[in-house]
Amino acid sequence: MTLTAQLRPCPRLVVAGTASGTGKTSVALGLVSALKERGLQVQTFKVGPDFLDPSYLALASGRPCYNLDGWMCGHDYTKTLFARTTRDADAAVIEGVMGLFDGADAASLSGSTAEIATWLDAPVLLVVSAHGAARSFAATVYGFVHFEPTVRIDGVVVNHCGSASHAELLADALRAAGLPPLLGSLADDSLPVLPSRHLGLVTANDDILTDETLRQFTRALEQQVSMDAVLHLARSAPALPEFPATVGERPAGNVRIAVARDKAFHFYYPDNLEALESAGAELAYFSPLKDACLPDHSAGVYIGGGYPEMYAAQLASNRSMSQSIRVLAGAGHPVYAECGGLMYLSQGIETQDGIRHELVGLLPVWTRMLKRRKALGYVEAVPPRDSLLAPGSAVLRGHEFHYSEIAPLGVTDQQWVPAYTTRRRRSTECAVEGFHRGNVLASYVHVHFASHRGAASRFVRLCQESTHGA
Repeated sequence: MTLTAQLRPCPRLVVAGTASGTGKTSVALGLVSALKERGLQVQTFKVGPDFLDPSYLALASGRPCYNLDGWMCGHDYTKTLFARTTRDADAAVIEGVMGLFDGADAASLSGSTAEIATWLDAPVLLVVSAHGAARSFAATVYGFVHFEPTVRIDGVVVNHCGSASHAELLADALRAAGLPPLLGSLADDSLPVLPSRHLGLVTANDDILTDETLRQFTRALEQQVSMDAVLHLARSAPALPEFPATVGERPAGNVRIAVARDKAFHFYYPDNLEALESAGAELAYFSPLKDACLPDHSAGVYIGGGYPEMYAAQLASNRSMSQSIRVLAGAGHPVYAECGGLMYLSQGIETQDGIRHELVGLLPVWTRMLKRRKALGYVEAVPPRDSLLAPGSAVLRGHEFHYSEIAPLGVTDQQWVPAYTTRRRRSTECAVEGFHRGNVLASYVHVHFASHRGAASRFVRLCQESTHGA
């Protein structure tokens, strides 16, 4: 059921940067780890459509990390999600995306960290690199503080600080300009280095983000940042106004949906999966790398993104799984795939070394890896006809990020139609994208189900109906 009630003032803090690469992920990880070490239950969030940073925050907190994306999900959903997921939390740490004011639009807060901070009335801890800077550091902070009056920047952490005297100089410059105080200074090389790939981190796991690595983050923050001041800042966030927060138990799942989850496929928004469960699905996780077949009694399949190209040979060798997916699709059960999932359902992947690996073979194309990024950014996706997630002409929102492209076979299968007509943010040009035929939908677009009310329940319903016709 849905209740409307005054939310308790959950302590919350936005960790934002002046740009990408300032160290906000490391600061956020350190804060989460240090707060957890103090016995607090910390709920984490990531602004934007990222799948990688949330994997680190989830490991550090021991709880799922949720994406807060104003452009994809809107104001009401964002606040409802925050309310629901912080009910049992002692504090919330929200890691920003790119620079504080960077988002989906050059002239507004849409899709930015600042938008989320404003909606949640959350104080901002600004992470600023001071490499090669002295008093100019204060000028940078001054610009951010006064750029948007609705955004509360209440504290600063300096990264790449040269020495204790450098930190003192920076703190004096902030005080002299009447700016928020310096709450911490992180020396060069004082934080663990996390592995990266493409534009960001690689996906976290226990081998990468070990207990010892988390202890290093904790020590760095406890020694170089005033954690008491940070906690005071988080606790200064006021109670949020009345807002609906979904409560109560989920219904028992009455239809089983198989969800691919292993090292090759793991890019999912947690609330997308929870939306399927709330609509009556039982989610059965499986590994395309290791399992011989889909879970018993599966009525549908959801294959998210990931790194299938890194495991192409192993995926290709698991022919029984490919056959299991083809059999389920042939029986009329829904099969939905995004990005890496599209690659898996194709005839196969051609890796950068020129080797072709045959995969499931449902789609009438091959995919091939490129040395340069093929696509990055928000998209609106409109299915030309009724599909697994929405009726024809409905507008879905999501994003693309991939280093692969479609390699046509040269023979067109007329039974397949484009999954969507897409339009990129800040563009008036439209394109057709993806593949749709009957009960199979595959696309490069990572759709957030919250962008179209009913997307999750529609997919669950079609899975249920497919069992009646089987």
